[in-house]
Amino acid sequence: MALTKKINPPLFIILGFVIIILIGGLLLALPIASSSGESLGLLNSLFTATSALCVTGLVVFDTGTVYSLFGQVVIMILIQLGGLGFMTFGVTTAVLLGKKIGLKERLLIQESIHSMTSSGLVRLTLNILLITLLFELIATLVLTFRWYGEMGLLKALYYGLFHSVSSFNNAGFALWPDSLSRYVGDPIINLVISSLFIIGGIGFIVIMDLYQKKNWNRLSLNSKVALITTAILCVAGFIFILMMESINPKTFGELSLGERLWAAYFQGVVPRTAGFNTIDISQMMAASQLFIIFLMFVGASSGSTGGGIKTTTFAILILSLSSIIRGRSEVSILKRTVGTDMILRALAVIIISLGVVMTSTLLLTITEHSLQRDFLEVLFEATSAFGTVGLSMGLTGDLSPLGKLIIIVTMFIGRLGPLTMAYALAQRSLKPNIRYAEEKVLIG
Repeated sequence: MALTKKINPPLFIILGFVIIILIGGLLLALPIASSSGESLGLLNSLFTATSALCVTGLVVFDTGTVYSLFGQVVIMILIQLGGLGFMTFGVTTAVLLGKKIGLKERLLIQESIHSMTSSGLVRLTLNILLITLLFELIATLVLTFRWYGEMGLLKALYYGLFHSVSSFNNAGFALWPDSLSRYVGDPIINLVISSLFIIGGIGFIVIMDLYQKKNWNRLSLNSKVALITTAILCVAGFIFILMMESINPKTFGELSLGERLWAAYFQGVVPRTAGFNTIDISQMMAASQLFIIFLMFVGASSGSTGGGIKTTTFAILILSLSSIIRGRSEVSILKRTVGTDMILRALAVIIISLGVVMTSTLLLTITEHSLQRDFLEVLFEATSAFGTVGLSMGLTGDLSPLGKLIIIVTMFIGRLGPLTMAYALAQRSLKPNIRYAEEKVLIG
């Protein structure tokens, strides 16, 4: 107990994730988890467990054919745990057992779901679980109805459940080798899957704010910024990919106009940290791939099932640059002023995140040099891992053991957040008693 009290909330969450990954990796390494009845190896299993718990979607093996039903169920459970956070399930279990939620547990919940306030956390946590189960249940029923004619009731129900869980939690795991490419022009599949990962990527706090306020003017600034930035990025992704890929015969060449519109829409919104694809990513234009890297780096919203630097962080950066260019001393948005501490925090997240992505990319260019891969492909893989997206240009399956370890660490940092990792691992220091004289340095 004494040791537990000394562990700060971010470090406790990190240790929790590590323990679950190890348990998941051991389960997936069992022969029963493989469709062939042979163990897939501990490293490959740890890679898959990390990808599932960190809701990434990068895979070294095809989930639908290589893993048995047992292995797929383990992956699905890890996705659910990773998307909601194990603290959500812990609080729910404690409430059902009539246990009291103390201050320590409330701090852990606050850190886990990135809440700005410590009030009403238990109710918020229970609402998060209910929201998730509701959306997943509705989507499962719709997808079961869609696939019933192709697969029969039981298989359609299982496929509907698996892809609903994978979509809402922004995981991107699919049970087909080509992801969702066979449904490139299917309105039901495109709308249901994309709606799930967009809603999951908006963030539970924003969803609750929308449900409670039901009025745009009454929404919090955080919710407004997250929704506006999400909408802008989704529209920009759709338009850019439609323009670029319309002149690319390798992706849109054999598609009808309707299929092109659906493909552009899906691939334009999917980099919000969900790793599904309806066209071959490796065959896309380099400009499209680079734009997807940007979208993956930004990622979803804070307190969501997605990764990346988050939409609000990106918005604060753009607003800060705009204020500097216009010569303003304060950053304002929607008649509200953004505090200096928030700007510095956003800047810290972006710089640390860039450092993680570039370090991962540099290491991969060293460990995977024998593959003679294109640099853009390596950068794409590293960004996808950090943003917990799961899109790949084909590098994942060919990674060396060291390359897999690099991606495992990158996915782990991306899911928990670079600032959370920094806070957890750095020793907290007291505020200095001495304040030194101020002096200017040249900038630019």
